Amino acid sequence: MAYLIAEGVTVDYPILDVGRRSFKKDALSWVTGGRIGENAKHHLSIRALDGINVEIRPGEKIGLLGHNGSGKSTLLKVMANVYWPTLGSLRSSGRITSLLDLTLGMEVEATGYENIFLRGAILGVKPGEIKQTINDIAEFSGLGDYLRLPLRTYSSGMLVRLGFSISTAFPADIILMDEWLGVGDAQFQEQANARLNEMTSNASILVLASHSPDLINSICNRCIRLEHGKITEDFLIG
Repeated sequence: MAYLIAEGVTVDYPILDVGRRSFKKDALSWVTGGRIGENAKHHLSIRALDGINVEIRPGEKIGLLGHNGSGKSTLLKVMANVYWPTLGSLRSSGRITSLLDLTLGMEVEATGYENIFLRGAILGVKPGEIKQTINDIAEFSGLGDYLRLPLRTYSSGMLVRLGFSISTAFPADIILMDEWLGVGDAQFQEQANARLNEMTSNASILVLASHSPDLINSICNRCIRLEHGKITEDFLIG
């Protein structure tokens, strides 16, 4: 059974080489939306998440709302095991697909085909499963013979197309997204939207961070609002 359970999750970012004058603290607080503090060594730190407690169970499509610096992206990265909590814990069950960085783990000197295996490994997919899916990934990407060339020959749009094709090729129990993805030209975007809709419908859990209440209302059945690293609202939609 898929689940995500955060218990007292707190994340502090250390700020190095910054003086402790008050105007600098005020500026940092204004930019980040976080709370300025000091650790035991008197180094400045930003508290991006502050004692987050949340339980997400199968069938829940969670929308994360909040201003820039409220902690949405940090919470997603903790769920994706990109960041470890300073305090507290995050427990999960089920295959997690993170769509936060589509090109994470890809190597510019390796070919497109080689990067399918590299990116697949980052997603926790076994080589045998990647081999079974590689032709579907190649076809969906539409990159043709470019897949035999190193990524340094790709445009930024081609890189994102490849990353998206790999990241969405495998079934997932839990999907993490920071805004609804927009990738490629109009034709590819249509394909991408169809795949995302299918993937999120089949997933047991979706966590989507967005600035758009309308998007969250149309996709999610539960909304969590964050302010300065804390949950201020948690309610059902519809």
